[in-house]
Amino acid sequence: MQNYVQISTPLMQVPELRRYVLVKRLFDIVVSAVLLVALSLVFAVCALAVYFDSRGPVFFRQARVGERGRVFTFLKFRSMYANADQKLHQEYVSAFIMARAKAEETKDGALYKLVHDPRITRVGGWLRKTSLDELPQLWNVLKGEMSLVGPRPPIPYELEHYGDTHLQRLAVKPGITGLWQISGRSRTTFEEMVALDLEYISKRSLAFDLRILLMTIPCVLLGRDAR
Repeated sequence: MQNYVQISTPLMQVPELRRYVLVKRLFDIVVSAVLLVALSLVFAVCALAVYFDSRGPVFFRQARVGERGRVFTFLKFRSMYANADQKLHQEYVSAFIMARAKAEETKDGALYKLVHDPRITRVGGWLRKTSLDELPQLWNVLKGEMSLVGPRPPIPYELEHYGDTHLQRLAVKPGITGLWQISGRSRTTFEEMVALDLEYISKRSLAFDLRILLMTIPCVLLGRDAR
């Protein structure tokens, strides 16, 4: 991360920022731990569905880049066939970052996403539509690798196409949800996504985080832009 640029919050003094980071971490620990226990039955149902739908591990593990460029193992319920070729996604992401990807038309409108991805299993499509595939990331939050709210963590090969401005997304811990997810998600271009992430970083506060968490609920229930 040689070109990593630190962003500070203009309206937040250093002591206040430190308190915010500490309280946010405590909040992440408590909420993720409670949800891991409370949703244990949902975890079991999802795990069984993945297990019986197609051969392969229940969980999908992938290297992702977190705060200050630290690489960690990102968890999701597996939604693709085992050993699926990542080249298709890598090519699309490269085109997306360089503004060469075309939005795919769906019944819900145009989305910047691999809508008709042949690697997705039957159960995987349902998990993605309901965002249940994201639940294992609560473990990443509990471990301190992620937060409940923050920018989505990029895959290492995405950073090959990042400029200095894009790298500023790495100034804070990545999150399960964030301003981008509630502001258009797959309907946005890459530059719009980065702008939303940087807006979150500049405005971050406990009140802003709680607002994003609350606004995430209807997005998940309605399956908005999730595929």
